[in-house]
Amino acid sequence: MPNHITDIDAFLKPFITIIHERSNAARAKEGLLTDGSLYEFANGHQYYGWHCVGDHLVFREWAPNATQMYLIGDFSHWQDKEEFRFEKKEYGVFELCINKKRLPHKTLYKLKVHWPGGCAERIPVWATRLVQDDDTKLFAAQLWMPPQHYVWKHEVQDAVPEVPLVYEAHVGMATEAEGVGSYKEFTRDVLPRIKAAGYNTIQLMAIQEHPYYGSFGYHVSSLFAPSSRFGTPNELMELVDTAHGMGMAVIMDLVHSHAVKNELEGLGNFDGTPYQFFHDNERREHKAWDSLCYNYARPEVLHLLLSNIKYWLEVFHFDGFRFDGVTSMLYLDHGLERSFSGYEVYFDGNQDEDAIIYLALANKLIKQCKPASISIAEEMSGYPGLASPIEQGGLGFDYRLSMGTPDYWIKLIKEYKDEDWPVGSIFYELSNKRKEEKTISYAESHDQALVGDKTLIFRLMDAHMYWGMRKRDQSLVVDRGMALHKLIRLMTFCCAGNGYLNFMGNEFGHPEWIDFPREGNNWSYQYARRQWSLVDNPELRFTQLNAFDRDMIALQYKHRFINEAYIECLEANETDKVLAIRRKDLIFVFNLHPERSFTFYGISVPPGNYNIVLNSDAVDFGGFNRIDESIDYFSRPEAQMSSRHRLHLYLPSRTAIVLKHTPPKRLF
Repeated sequence: MPNHITDIDAFLKPFITIIHERSNAARAKEGLLTDGSLYEFANGHQYYGWHCVGDHLVFREWAPNATQMYLIGDFSHWQDKEEFRFEKKEYGVFELCINKKRLPHKTLYKLKVHWPGGCAERIPVWATRLVQDDDTKLFAAQLWMPPQHYVWKHEVQDAVPEVPLVYEAHVGMATEAEGVGSYKEFTRDVLPRIKAAGYNTIQLMAIQEHPYYGSFGYHVSSLFAPSSRFGTPNELMELVDTAHGMGMAVIMDLVHSHAVKNELEGLGNFDGTPYQFFHDNERREHKAWDSLCYNYARPEVLHLLLSNIKYWLEVFHFDGFRFDGVTSMLYLDHGLERSFSGYEVYFDGNQDEDAIIYLALANKLIKQCKPASISIAEEMSGYPGLASPIEQGGLGFDYRLSMGTPDYWIKLIKEYKDEDWPVGSIFYELSNKRKEEKTISYAESHDQALVGDKTLIFRLMDAHMYWGMRKRDQSLVVDRGMALHKLIRLMTFCCAGNGYLNFMGNEFGHPEWIDFPREGNNWSYQYARRQWSLVDNPELRFTQLNAFDRDMIALQYKHRFINEAYIECLEANETDKVLAIRRKDLIFVFNLHPERSFTFYGISVPPGNYNIVLNSDAVDFGGFNRIDESIDYFSRPEAQMSSRHRLHLYLPSRTAIVLKHTPPKRLF
């Protein structure tokens, strides 16, 4: 097949049989599950849960090991009552039909599930809304059938951005107040900030309901319920709708890699068996994450997860997903403590072939539901073909995250003196990507700032951030930190493969770390929020970092260089610490030297004239205004009649400039 991943990467040739077997297995599984339509198969949410049928509400749940099931709530004094007893149908399906008047909108309820030898209260698998009791902290399902459905004001996005500039955000911690932010506050206060910053895609974390707030949303209990901590389903719809009206796509973190172990809220022992949705052997528990692992071999699990994908795309109009924990899904040992140093580790029998099939089907379904969509894989092993089309031997993701980049920056900052930063290695690490895949590049995400870690800006400044960030203050530590923060982000951005990601607040150097309320910090929200007042205060340097990020992002809109496959290193001088990179008609020049500035520094470039379009040393960005941006620069032949040209520049220490190239006019 033309453009098959084994044609693009010859090192995959020895494994072509396994690659074909995986592709064939995905097609075979689809054939077993469906009558030809994966889209129609993924309709579980339209059958299970609550549905209106005339004057009645019909509720269905799948619990094959259960013997009896009751609906309980205030209407039954939370006791088993015969009138609320489900009828057991074929294939382990339980069904209850009840008059609408008996259960008004917002009724709280649970299920009482009986099985051989026991019974317990359970949250329905297909519940679309949960609420938590303020006193007991226990969850209950809530019937969500408002008299008026949300009326969408904007059409579903017809096209996602060609180059996603992703703003990773958490609704709960997006408020400055020490508490939990809401969908409404995010819509009102944060969406305008994202739009003004130039990002075109919002990635929302922690949307699926999770019992423990401090899990950052990654211990999901209810796949179909948007977290009620932040507001109602209608308010989430309004958030997505408003973002669409502002021209931004919205994707969500999708957690299908594991699930919370809680039995009262989760799926772990729903019908009295451990294996309804999860493995029942040594593979059941994820030891590193203290969670449960789905059994992707079971058709019912595929039905649940694929229906979940369709639900979020069509009910809430999301534009796609960032799949969490893909590495953990791909490998039987979850990729823990493994070195992925050779191709054989992707084909050595340690792979979860059922999970691989699921991911391929999931990506196929996403495009069937919404052709203009985005799927991003959080994957760190380098699994080949992950972000390649299914028909070319891949798994069908649109993008993979360049997860090694943030770790590389942290390693440089922690282990190397400034004067020892290897510019050649920096270019290689930032630009080294698989040819058959598209990537989302980033310098730091939420992962790099979790408790026990630090943001890049805090690593560079530490306690000096607390007293040295006023514009009138003078601090060599702050000057260094701001300069390197700008250079790190610009180097990452200029080498971006096909998109770029930033975590909420990092664009202006948000201080400190992220720590959700927990017993260890006396349940404090001090570090589970965003201090927007810092960037809104014109007396502080945060405004300068924010201005730089805004103008950096604007480069893509003006020059559209990120999707250009060609990237060239023009200069990587290890002694001078000068790095020059060409992308399309832009030349990015970095002087990383902490002390030395260079006058008339020559760089090999295409012939023509050059103008500065971004200067990290500008006063507006907290620089020292050492560069005259009004100058026109002209390349000169390296020798008489030579076709090779050099551009001579003034390069102050710890600065970067971006120049726009205009080719010389032809004389005839």
